[in-house]
Amino acid sequence: MGIDPGLTRCGIGVVEGKVGRPPTMIAVGVVRTPVIEDVAARLVSLERGINEWLDEYQPEAVGIERVFAQHNLNSVMDTAQASGVAALTAARRGVPVTFHTPSEVKAAVTGSGSADKAQVAAMVTRILKLGAAPRPADAADALAIAITQVWRGAGTNRYAAAVAAAKGKR
Repeated sequence: MGIDPGLTRCGIGVVEGKVGRPPTMIAVGVVRTPVIEDVAARLVSLERGINEWLDEYQPEAVGIERVFAQHNLNSVMDTAQASGVAALTAARRGVPVTFHTPSEVKAAVTGSGSADKAQVAAMVTRILKLGAAPRPADAADALAIAITQVWRGAGTNRYAAAVAAAKGKR
């Protein structure tokens, strides 16, 4: 399962596959929360929505896009909170969680870490043999994260841990 965290729209994509083989799309969608509610209520709604996806699809692992600094601090905070809810919800069930950077996801599906959203959506459409790119963009991004999870999986976390350990020894 791939999750593109967001407080207003949280993309969720489920694929099935193995390393070295094109995955198959199982499901894709978006969990939405009403902007008129306060943040705490929206986070509860998001948790409920993610739980429904986890109940229905019972993924072996969850990949979540790592939050990165943007110009809008409020947007970063909302995304970080949504990311935390997604990770907590999966972890409570014992589902392994891996965080993937945006450039890592882009590189996994397009071959370039600097690809734009249109290129990512086009490659997701091609890799999964879809008739059209999933809409909204959050859904296509979630599928890209799910593909990255299948192809790269927890190896990302092991690499990040090794780098951190090497830095700590200096």
